[in-house]
Amino acid sequence: MKYYVVMSTITISQKEYQDLVEKKARYEQLRELLEEDIFSPPPAKKISDVVAAFKATGKYNKKFLESFEKGLKRSSYFRS
Repeated sequence: MKYYVVMSTITISQKEYQDLVEKKARYEQLRELLEEDIFSPPPAKKISDVVAAFKATGKYNKKFLESFEKGLKRSSYFRS
């Protein structure tokens, strides 16, 4: 059985090439994220510690933090 390799050249524009390079980079980044243990439980078990950490960032308003705390109280993870 013989195999033949046919070498051919495909020409694409520089923009198409850049798009492919960017897509590959995004794919690699996503693949690396998915290899991590994204479903592991958070390290803190105390709701007050979690809410305090969010509050310390200064990124969340009071209404959000109250809603977030309410949601955490409903979580089975924090009830145990």
